[in-house]
Amino acid sequence: MSEHYNLGNDLEFQLPHIRLSGKCWGDSSKPLLLALHGWLDNADSYVPLAQHLSKYQIIAIDWPGHGHSEHRPGLYPLHWIDYLYDLEVLINRLSEQNQLAGLIGHSLGGIVAAAYTAAFPQRVAKLVLMEAVCPLFEPASNNNHRLTNSFASHLQMLRKVGAPAAVYDSIDVAVKARTRLTGLQASWCKLIVERNMMASSHGVSWRSDPRLKLDSPLRLTFEQVDALMTEHEVETLLITADNGYKQIDTLLPKAQGWFKRLSSVKLSGDHHLHMGNAENVAKSIEEFMSK
Repeated sequence: MSEHYNLGNDLEFQLPHIRLSGKCWGDSSKPLLLALHGWLDNADSYVPLAQHLSKYQIIAIDWPGHGHSEHRPGLYPLHWIDYLYDLEVLINRLSEQNQLAGLIGHSLGGIVAAAYTAAFPQRVAKLVLMEAVCPLFEPASNNNHRLTNSFASHLQMLRKVGAPAAVYDSIDVAVKARTRLTGLQASWCKLIVERNMMASSHGVSWRSDPRLKLDSPLRLTFEQVDALMTEHEVETLLITADNGYKQIDTLLPKAQGWFKRLSSVKLSGDHHLHMGNAENVAKSIEEFMSK
């Protein structure tokens, strides 16, 4: 990664239920955009995009269990809907200092943002979704299979409690693995991985919550998602990648029916197009925000 990139300033929010960390670019005199990252990413995934949105104050948080944020307490299974409460409390805190001009969400962050604004349209003026449309859903007939698999994986994790964490000589192994898995440029993978790992006298280990990689015990059905998303009122920009997740394309007809005020653009790039094609993503966002 080029050394001229502004890595932002670290910040923390001690919320009533959890401590969140994050990054900030720009000062409070500028319109505030709150940026939400994807699964197993962190606030640093917004470093490239922040360079091209200098008209705004950008705050990117680490979700619980990601980056430098606190893990959720206990060892119980996680569920995506908890992020909605995190977001509600965080927006309350931010509104004490600056009015929120818009919400940006990538992947998991977009899923959370889309669901949140569907339920609380009065809380967000404008919404930008990148490679995300709605909460994940599956047939109700999969409930039992999902529940048993989830519990089995969590019980296996419990048997490892107290065992020493895996330690690596450097982050290079993790960076190479993520590069192979995602196809994302190695320098961007390194940026994300560095914030999700911690150094010790023996090497580096993951700071991320291991529960993030385990199956949730419950997923919504299509009927539930359809009821939530129908008549989505918030003005929304959907940005997709020509080499992104193909499932997003299959949801576009549904999105056009759900969102009352939807504009969309497809840009070159992969699932992390806000990193690899940050300049064009930023141009789309600025054009959308200026309307």
